[in-house]
Amino acid sequence: MKKALVILASALAMSGAFAQTAAPASAPAAAAASAGKHERNVEDRIAYLHSQLKITPAQDPQWSTFADVMRSNAQTMGDLFKQRQQEGAQSAIDDMKQYSAIAQAHADGMKKLVDAFEPLYNSLSPDQKKLADQTFHRSPGGGKKHK
Repeated sequence: MKKALVILASALAMSGAFAQTAAPASAPAAAAASAGKHERNVEDRIAYLHSQLKITPAQDPQWSTFADVMRSNAQTMGDLFKQRQQEGAQSAIDDMKQYSAIAQAHADGMKKLVDAFEPLYNSLSPDQKKLADQTFHRSPGGGKKHK
């Protein structure tokens, strides 16, 4: 179960981060528009999960913590990818170091996301847990499992 959550959460975090890199460094207006789109994507995903999991008012404190971690992770990854984009061409070793920093931030963010999700998951009803299990499940090949 934890592995499935980690896989989905990483996909969420990374998909938002890659959306951030879409803006060319030479176009500040395009970068601002991309950042706005990135924020909307994160908020849309949060709203989707809130609805899909049928979060109750009693679960809102745990949900808020989880959603805030999603936002924070997306911001961190977006900032790192923006920095990478702005730095442009660099040496192979600098590129590897930067990628390592991104991978470490991603791993750190995943730990925070799992830590925030566990109390929420524990507060879910059996039916909600079933929805969560289905929503977060990934097949071994990385694609969504279709039922």
